Amino acid sequence: MTTPHRESVLSRTARILQAFSQDQPVLTISGIARQAELPLPTASRLVAELVAHGFLSRDDDRRVRIGVRLWELVTRASPTLSLRDAAMPFMEGVHDIVGHHVQLGVLDGDDVLFLERLSTPDAVINYTRIAGRLPLHASSSGLVLLAHGPAALRERVLSGPLTVYTPHTPATPARVRAVLAEVRQQGYAFCPGYFHEDALGIAAPIRGSDGAVVATLAVIVPNDGAAQGIVPVVRTAARGVSRALGAGDPHPAPQRVTPMRRADGGARKFPSH
Repeated sequence: MTTPHRESVLSRTARILQAFSQDQPVLTISGIARQAELPLPTASRLVAELVAHGFLSRDDDRRVRIGVRLWELVTRASPTLSLRDAAMPFMEGVHDIVGHHVQLGVLDGDDVLFLERLSTPDAVINYTRIAGRLPLHASSSGLVLLAHGPAALRERVLSGPLTVYTPHTPATPARVRAVLAEVRQQGYAFCPGYFHEDALGIAAPIRGSDGAVVATLAVIVPNDGAAQGIVPVVRTAARGVSRALGAGDPHPAPQRVTPMRRADGGARKFPSH
């Protein structure tokens, strides 16, 4: 176990908090020390302080989890709250029509981070989870964010490893560049079988008040050849969220589309702004 000799207490504390994940929401002190690469006495002392402040909590068996106080602070001050609040009515509208999965993603580092997801028990396979991440080159949301992101981000992603998940994953710099050009040209990402051969992702950009792309609204549906009709639904919802955030509509979708209806035959209207 090696740690920087003069590492700050804040850095050590950050590593303790980062030890928790969706796969490991509860840890023992020894597990925290191992994940954070800290000596056991140091980890024990810092965890005790975090528990005292409510940022971590202990179960009856002395295992440790993220505390309610940390959730409270994040929820109170998170810059993503207004985005999620603006997006939810439109996501619910898409979900009523499409079923399966509807998700809201933002760029975080070199990944797409998912802030929200609506789903159903019998929906097609989807690896996305709330607060989960996916690589930019292999997901519909990631490709939209990469297409509209800084050039330096694209070069960094393209110069790194491009993991192959299925035979359809764009996994060479030339192929990814071609997909990104298509995304910019058509205004959305359409990704059949990129991450799982049975699933197809469609994502459209959400723009902030300055017109910059700040997030994506996406659906994951069966890769069965019937998904093209869903594209106008996704684009309309994404434009609605953008308007709710104060953006204009620089890329209007075609007006003549086949209306999609819920399984019960009723039409689903999106909120107007």
